Amino acid sequence: MSSRRSIMTLFSAPADLWSHRTRIVLAEKSIDLEIVSVAAGSLPEDLLDLNPYHSLPTLVDRDLVLYDSRVIIEYLDERFPHPPLMPVDPVTRAQFRLALYRIERDWYSLVEQIERGEDRRQLPKLRKILLDTIVQGVELFQLKPFFLADEFSLVDATLAPVLWRLPHYQIELPPKAQPIVKYAHRIFARPAFARALSDVERAMQR
Repeated sequence: MSSRRSIMTLFSAPADLWSHRTRIVLAEKSIDLEIVSVAAGSLPEDLLDLNPYHSLPTLVDRDLVLYDSRVIIEYLDERFPHPPLMPVDPVTRAQFRLALYRIERDWYSLVEQIERGEDRRQLPKLRKILLDTIVQGVELFQLKPFFLADEFSLVDATLAPVLWRLPHYQIELPPKAQPIVKYAHRIFARPAFARALSDVERAMQR
């Protein structure tokens, strides 16, 4: 199979956080492309040839190959500027990038440890740490309709995959976290969020 593709292609894992947020961004921008769903342990030959790290997600836009989720979503926001998913102001933009960094470092790292489940005895502790980490930011979810903004952004696309998976991880937000619950429902009700879900992710809320 040739590694050259005439249309934009996303290699995506059906249950991966990083792939999920990338699909949300694509759906929010109504970008027409081919999504190749890749099961763990069965990477297609195209991906093996294109991405030296054999990681997901991987975006192919003609001769351009991107294989870091943050790089991909920022590229998509610049390549398809409407609707914009990052602020124009450099200071606010930097603050949003810092928020992305913190979510990836504090939330995503814990989710990945929970999903690996290498030591099942540690799972209750990891769930508790993730819950506490999320609840610590409850006041930030009260300020605006979206995370620190009036419009949906890349930060919301990054938060949503974790919040969607909480029932799957047997994590229940406490009453004091109602602003986060309301925020999550607001995000989940967006048509783009529904379009971005894989069958595996959709089953996480059943």
